[in-house]
Amino acid sequence: MKRIALALGIAAACFATAASAETVNLTGTYRCIQMCRDGMIGAPVFVTQNGDSVNLTTETGATYHAWPDWNAPASRLWIDAKNESAVYSPDGMRIQFDDGRVWQRALPPVVVGRAPVVYYGN
Repeated sequence: MKRIALALGIAAACFATAASAETVNLTGTYRCIQMCRDGMIGAPVFVTQNGDSVNLTTETGATYHAWPDWNAPASRLWIDAKNESAVYSPDGMRIQFDDGRVWQRALPPVVVGRAPVVYYGN
């Protein structure tokens, strides 16, 4: 009976670590804010994530395929074509590459409605 419980515990631990690799959805539009290619600071870049598969489109239009880094799957991506990794923030707002480039998530503009002005007589 102890062996069955041990086997179930080991199996549960293996499945838990695989599921914990997907901590944040990186899909969205980002802006290159540091060390951008060809001086394209502020240029839009795009990230599309589908499960463990991540596609990156850089500020110059180059596309790369990435996936979670085996060494730190919950916080790093590995881009094999560039032999480079990138670390992303826990909230998915920033991605920093080994070569110094930094991408910041481009948030949609916030539209604030102005309340009507009300005048009270004296």
